[in-house]
Amino acid sequence: MIVCGDSSLAHRLTLELSAVYGEQVTVILPSVRERHGPQIAALARRRGLPVNIVQSDTLDDTALSDAGVERAVALALTDSDDQENIHAALRARRLNPELRLVIKLFNRNLGRRLEDLLERASAVRAPDLGLREIDATTSVLSDADTAAPSLVAAAIVGTSKIVQADGALLRARELPVGARQSERALCTLALLPEREDDQPQLLPDDRTLAATQPNRTAVMLEGVSNGGADNAKPPPRLAGSLPLGSFFSRRLRISMVALVALVVLLAVLTWRLAHKPFLHATHLALLDVYGIGDPAVGEDNPRQILQLLAGLAGMLVLPLLLAVVLESYGAFRVASSLRRPPRGISGHVVLLGLGKIGTRALDRLCELNVPVVCIERDPQARGVALARRRRVPVVIGDVTEEGVLDAAKIRRSRALLALTSSDSTNLEAVLYAREKRPRLRVVLRLYDDEFALTVYRTLRDSYPDALTRSRSVSALAGPAFAAAMMGRQVLGAIPVERSVLLFAAVEVRGHPELEGRTVAEAFQPGAWRVLALDVAAPEDRRPDLSEPGRTGSHRRPELEWQLRPGYVLRPEDRVVLAATRYGLGRLLQRVPDADQHAE
Repeated sequence: MIVCGDSSLAHRLTLELSAVYGEQVTVILPSVRERHGPQIAALARRRGLPVNIVQSDTLDDTALSDAGVERAVALALTDSDDQENIHAALRARRLNPELRLVIKLFNRNLGRRLEDLLERASAVRAPDLGLREIDATTSVLSDADTAAPSLVAAAIVGTSKIVQADGALLRARELPVGARQSERALCTLALLPEREDDQPQLLPDDRTLAATQPNRTAVMLEGVSNGGADNAKPPPRLAGSLPLGSFFSRRLRISMVALVALVVLLAVLTWRLAHKPFLHATHLALLDVYGIGDPAVGEDNPRQILQLLAGLAGMLVLPLLLAVVLESYGAFRVASSLRRPPRGISGHVVLLGLGKIGTRALDRLCELNVPVVCIERDPQARGVALARRRRVPVVIGDVTEEGVLDAAKIRRSRALLALTSSDSTNLEAVLYAREKRPRLRVVLRLYDDEFALTVYRTLRDSYPDALTRSRSVSALAGPAFAAAMMGRQVLGAIPVERSVLLFAAVEVRGHPELEGRTVAEAFQPGAWRVLALDVAAPEDRRPDLSEPGRTGSHRRPELEWQLRPGYVLRPEDRVVLAATRYGLGRLLQRVPDADQHAE
């Protein structure tokens, strides 16, 4: 596999492919002395990691050939220049039509068109091979799209050991073997070793589990519906009336009350001094204020004086009305388009920042039906339009100012996602939130990996009872890019001690280990295990089940997780299975059918 670039994402992706998946990786970068070149060079020198380096100032045909693009399985383009990535992708597809491409690109519309163009080019260059057989797929990803699901999962599930399939979240959780009959437990992934020198026992069979002590720790796979938001209350609907009281400032409201009190006083004095009936006196006072009453010529002095005072009060009405219009205009636009946090909301996620990363995180939270309240300083930020469209409560203000987090009901929230582009702002918000609620789950975005690790350790030591996740975007995006390089069939990976389990969507046709066998017979202890069945019609299936998709009522789930052991797998079926690296390689014929290698 080939990785192009010297960014933090390239470094993280190289580490993920070589250390987690055990793949041979060649990195093309301008220099090993600049940016993240020294860290990538250190990976190449590390014992046991199959990493090579090719230095080239330009990503041309020569550099790709030197990296062995003709023999490569996959190529990742991680440069921040979209145009450079597109040019390199076109060159690579021409040199190797069977190459799997993973391209970093933020523009989704351009990305979809580029995927279609490159896959068509692959079909034209390799007419005798179908795309399904050669798996020459093109995946256009962005750091925002790939980091957001992991950030959301850490906030609502509380662990980074998650896999996404058909819009649902699957998490690995360490529990005693006796708890494997839990409602959410789908299967036992591994038995952890009782001694430190031993290896974990991956994908054990029922006989092994029955003979195991009930108090022994096992890693179990749990299905978390709606992203773990089962017990969270949905945000209550706001009343149909607009919050008119919030349109005017306190000073303006006091002025209006004082003016009304003055009119009432004039009416009472007219009633008492002019000896008029009260209703008639009130009518005369209002006419004098509006300047449309008859002059009090020839009447008593008290009546004349009161008319002059009423005219003076009427002169004050015009500037006051103008102030009301000017001040309430902007407030009316915001209040009529953005929802404010309801008073009774609880169990929600507070999302700080609606930029590139925050917008993707908000979209994912809405898909999982997780209640969320957003905080954004800029009313014109990228994600404000999405929040308005999804009717998500938004607090407009600077989170560093007193009271902004309180307005988002941080005391009753379940987690804080701090995703602004400023490390100091994210850290300050987290520290303030922890003061308000020490056990609050927090996930903050930090640019530098080392700084993120230092902050994580400090917060963990300061608040040992609270869950803290501090990651850079590259650290979160790396696993998703690596899974895309492994192919669309790979949904993700979960580390178990020093081993790793892969989750893949596999077509049954062409695999004698699966085709014509029951679910129980297809289970190979220590190699793979069938977890779910794709119940969608073959022509309606999504090519990539790891995409979030839509979990609302308008789309039925495609995966059936509760499988009968006696169900016979048909050639047209597609299944999701958990497998070891060796087991998946053997099933996909990527490694020879030999004795099982050490994980």
